[in-house]
Amino acid sequence: MPVIQRFGAMAIRIYFADENPPHVHVVGPDTEAKVAIGTAAIMVGEIPSSLRSEILEWIAENREALMRKWEECQ
Repeated sequence: MPVIQRFGAMAIRIYFADENPPHVHVVGPDTEAKVAIGTAAIMVGEIPSSLRSEILEWIAENREALMRKWEECQ
């Protein structure tokens, strides 16, 4: 499960052989969320409000690279 990007104590990861739809995991202390790569929408869980906008914007801006990484991991 490679770490793709860090935001302080939060990490964006893609898990190997994960289920569809394509998504990333946002993991940190007492936090775990799944975010759809295509829409940058939170599917499950919560992201702390102090980092939510920054993380979701980063995912949206890096959608193409994240999709390539998702395909590599599947």
